[in-house]
Amino acid sequence: MTKTPWLCLALLLGFVLSAPPARTQQDKSKRPSPPAKADCSFKDGKTVHIDYSSPRMKGRKIFGGLVPFGQPWRTGANEATTFVIDTNLMVGDQNVPAGSYTLFTVPNEKSWSLIVSKKTGEWGIPYPGEADDLVRAKMKASQFTPPVENMTIDLKLTGDVCTLSVSWDQTLATIGLVETK
Repeated sequence: MTKTPWLCLALLLGFVLSAPPARTQQDKSKRPSPPAKADCSFKDGKTVHIDYSSPRMKGRKIFGGLVPFGQPWRTGANEATTFVIDTNLMVGDQNVPAGSYTLFTVPNEKSWSLIVSKKTGEWGIPYPGEADDLVRAKMKASQFTPPVENMTIDLKLTGDVCTLSVSWDQTLATIGLVETK
């Protein structure tokens, strides 16, 4: 009778030790769509920072295929794309106060819309909805060759304008970000 509790304890200990480790932080750099970032600093030191995951083309039709036209897209992969600004901006022709936001885009063949969403901390899909939109601004879209394999978000300061660019496949979408005082 004294062997039974010890046997149960030994079995329980064996199960515990052979179980897979608790969910640990995954090395995001090993994902098929690894993390990436873009930064822009204005002349006064105020910044724009974007964190996103960069999907790969892998021979797929991207816009109008994997990414449907006319529907909000998370503008990357995995977690939602974050947009953190420590200064007030004009995004296109609309005001965005300093703060933390999520970016989405609506791709179309000739033009895109950039969505600055007030909702943060979510996974990249589903799109939270228009009720959480702070701004929807028109982006300029153009076609180019050769195709870009890795989706890229870039921020580049020229004069007083930080240009936000999204490039993937054979599409480049851009919009100007201007600091307001």
